[in-house]
Amino acid sequence: MYPEEIVKPMKEDLTSVGFNQLNTPEEVDVAMAQKGTTLVVVNSVCGCAAANARPGAKMSLQNARRPENLYTVFAGVEREATDKARAYMLPFPPSSPSIALFKDGELVHMLERHHIEGRPAAMIADNLIDAYNEYC
Repeated sequence: MYPEEIVKPMKEDLTSVGFNQLNTPEEVDVAMAQKGTTLVVVNSVCGCAAANARPGAKMSLQNARRPENLYTVFAGVEREATDKARAYMLPFPPSSPSIALFKDGELVHMLERHHIEGRPAAMIADNLIDAYNEYC
């Protein structure tokens, strides 16, 4: 587990733009039960989360069509909440960072770490925007 003072700015990178931090499995279940479109970012301390995933997710929100609900869990910190969120992302294996789009609780688009690592944030944003335009 990472110390809170280390991960706090990484969490705030997303919560400052409207993402809600999910800290417990129960909070994840409530979030996933919502109707409409829901974006879940599995946040991480790794470099590709800082350079690619978080910036790409934030850039994607500039699109006219975007998810109604924005959530994040932090891998390696809120382990139980992260495990619960990942259960909704099956059949995809656990991946940090990752970004999942749900419509009425059903997974409709997934970016795993291998889709994020080494790709510019703008490319990740474009990928998400394409999904928003289709599902949101």
